[in-house]
Amino acid sequence: MAGSMKFRHLSLVFLAAVAAFPSFGWAHAVIVKSEPGAGGRVRGPVVDFQLQYNSRIDAKRSRLVLDLPDGSQRSLSIRSGDSLDMLAAKAAGLSPGSYRLHWQVLSVDGHITRGDIPFDVTP
Repeated sequence: MAGSMKFRHLSLVFLAAVAAFPSFGWAHAVIVKSEPGAGGRVRGPVVDFQLQYNSRIDAKRSRLVLDLPDGSQRSLSIRSGDSLDMLAAKAAGLSPGSYRLHWQVLSVDGHITRGDIPFDVTP
């Protein structure tokens, strides 16, 4: 009986901790804002990218890859954003056309999340 009571107490303490810190433990990084936005149109030939997530991410272990209109890909060098939940990059020499930015980030909970952002470059 005493062991059962101790288990219940520890369970309640754990649930209280999870409720008090909702970003603790299971917060996969999900994109909440991007520039350019999905389906957006931007002027080229230089495009600045800024991606913001709902949690802190590890910029050193994240990747950004750009699909070009001719079917080739270009890896982008990532700069840390203004905060620990942001990534930033720049691509130069982009001609008018349809592009897709693929992102992959490692969140602080150790999980990798991925997505893509289609956009068009105008002259």
